[in-house]
This record gives sequence, structure tokens and C-alpha cells, in this order.
Amino acid sequence: MTALPTSGTTHAWVVEHPAPIASGPLRRVEREIPEPGPGELLLGVLACGVCRTDLHLAEGDLPPRLPRCTPGHEIVGEVLAAGPSAGGFTPGDRVGAAWLAGTCGRCRWCRTGRENLCPASRYTGWDIHGGFAGRTVVDARYVYGLPEGLPDEHAAPLLCAGIIGYRALERAELPQGGRLGVYGFGAAAHLTAQLAVARGAEVHVVTRSPKARRLALELGAASARPDAPPCPWTPRSCSPPPGPSYRRRSRPWTGAGPWRSPAST
Repeated sequence: MTALPTSGTTHAWVVEHPAPIASGPLRRVEREIPEPGPGELLLGVLACGVCRTDLHLAEGDLPPRLPRCTPGHEIVGEVLAAGPSAGGFTPGDRVGAAWLAGTCGRCRWCRTGRENLCPASRYTGWDIHGGFAGRTVVDARYVYGLPEGLPDEHAAPLLCAGIIGYRALERAELPQGGRLGVYGFGAAAHLTAQLAVARGAEVHVVTRSPKARRLALELGAASARPDAPPCPWTPRSCSPPPGPSYRRRSRPWTGAGPWRSPAST
């Protein structure tokens, strides 16, 4: 990799004032390259995918938690520098940084491998600056080493849609040769379906989008329908469609127990 500077300024896109995306709420700015603190890595951003959550932040559906926040949480980057006690990576390593940026490590959710439910969780591109920039700083404990041979632009979407889809498929506990039903067929679902088909599953997709139904069949789904599946299913993997149907199913989580959106069941 070409050596990238670790001092001076870098470009970044920030949410100046949340507004409809057509109005251009993102503004390109120059700012000082941040210095990694204890346990942190400075990354030179090689690629960063665009997620629907980034649009929610830019348009104000997610209230900004950080003034002039830089979105982007599908980050493929090169380690440029490491702060004190940031073990596991060295300058020149290619790594990925995803949505989950940090947790407390002490609550019952963190202690049982469900740190995504941590009430003190922090998120890339919402609580800390994300990857729509030339440089960014991340917690080394929440960074993934990336294999060689996978292009940057192909690796980036796996850090959000790929993680979501893989987790949903694992939680479905699909038996060998079982039937898998997928509601909705967006970024996460189309990756999940390919993995399930490769594992020998019979995949059935329900989605309102004609284009998505065609894609599902091209990727090996046994059926793709707009309303109901053709046969009983084993477990379900849900990928929520955008719009009112998802909002009607959503409800506040009180913290008394794990609330799982359709995307996590």
C-alpha cells in the first residue's frame, strides 16, 4: 500500500444541518487528521459503503449525537498509526470498521455475547466520526482484520449488510437442507440468501419489489413472491422493508429484556 500521511489535514463529509437528501445536507470540509488515543487506531480510509442508516442521519431521522458528524460505518481502511495499548494491529494492516464502535464490556448483555444490546453502546458515524473521510479513528477492539484477495469495495458492504445477514442466518439455526424464508430482499437479505443456498438450503423470498424478486431467483432462490410463501418454512430470517410497514412493527425497548427488531429475529 502507498504510505499515507498521518498529520496535516484530511477531507471529510459532515452533516451540517439534517435535511432531505436532495437538498444536499452533507458538506465537504477540511479538518485536522485526528491523533489516535489509548486503544485506538488511525485509519486511512480506502473505501466506505453507503448504508440506509447514513441517509437516516443525513435527513434527521436519527438525531445527530455528534455535532457535524461524519457518517459511514462500512469502512475498509489501512492502519496508519496506533495509540498506546492498541494491540493486535500494526501500520500497513488492512482492516474493517463497522457500525458497533464500542460498548461498556460490563453489563449483562456484554457478558453474554450480546453486546449489540449494551445500553452504553456507541456507533460509528453517529457517536463517533465515520468513514466518509480520508482519515478516521476507531477503537482497536472493534476492528476486523480483512483477508487478502477481497477488493476494498467488495469488502465494505460485508461490514454492515454482511454482518446483519450472517447473524440472522446463524440465529435461525437452519438444519441441513432446511427451508429458509426471507421477508424483504435488500442488502442484507440478498447476501444471506446466497450463503444459505451455498449451504444447501431451499430459500423462499417474500418481497413486494418485482426487481428484488427477479434478483432473488437469479441468486438461486427456489421461489420469490409478493405475498405468501408456497410452502411451510423452517425458521425465518427477516429483512425489514423501508416504509410504514416496518415502523408499525417497531416499539420502544424498555431495557427490561432484549427487544429484537424484525432484522434480528
